[in-house]
Amino acid sequence: MNRLKPLQSTLMPPATGLEALRVATYNIHKGVRGVGRAKRLEIHNLGQAVESFDADLVFLQEVRLFNTRESRHFQRTSFGWPDQGQAEFLAPEGYDVAYRTNAVTRHGEHGNALLSRWPIGEIGHHDVSDHRFEQRGLLHVPVQWQGATLHAVVAHFGLVHASRLRQVARLAEFIDAVVPADEMLIVAGDFNDWNERLDSPMATIGLQRAVAPDATRMQRLTFPSLAPVFALDRFYLRGLRCVSTMVPRGMAWARMSDHLPLVAELEPA
Repeated sequence: MNRLKPLQSTLMPPATGLEALRVATYNIHKGVRGVGRAKRLEIHNLGQAVESFDADLVFLQEVRLFNTRESRHFQRTSFGWPDQGQAEFLAPEGYDVAYRTNAVTRHGEHGNALLSRWPIGEIGHHDVSDHRFEQRGLLHVPVQWQGATLHAVVAHFGLVHASRLRQVARLAEFIDAVVPADEMLIVAGDFNDWNERLDSPMATIGLQRAVAPDATRMQRLTFPSLAPVFALDRFYLRGLRCVSTMVPRGMAWARMSDHLPLVAELEPA
């Protein structure tokens, strides 16, 4: 395996104050890139990437707990297929880990994960699959941050716009049932919103997209990683505001996943 050169340990300037919250969202493409003989394991490089975020919360999509075919393909050495689930493997030392499966496949499964520098509460999962061809879910994790409860929801929406609209409606039902109206909320992940038509439906359920005051659209593009033209990866907020965002770029990042990560700094609204 070709390992990356060490990534910069801190991608963004230090937090602006005690109340700043640094968050990252990343679709890791199950930790593997390429096909056939060209298939390569990127999970170790992704571990360096996650550590470099220096984030309080890391929202991950397409994470594997196990996959029998891939674990046979890559030897179980120190640089091979990890013995533990990918969420646990990627978590920096001292982070709490939450993981739930979204999709079950022939050889394994994959789902969403949250890595938290702050203590977490009871982990919840809500199925938002819209049809039998796509298994989708919401991972809900209450986080104790600065003496308050912040609700983190990791999302991975469907490939069809009509499905995404129905998933917004189901997200709204979930929030109404589970998340107290006076508590902070972040919904983050891969929304597959190619034409950027979800901001308005999300606003109708009380969630505002995290956009830094001086950010251009180019600074929000995360897909495809080699030459990004779509802003598929996002944060939607309630009770928080966005101070800054960034998308790390370059060949080291382009090789690890088909998505680039999005990193943001937030403060209470």
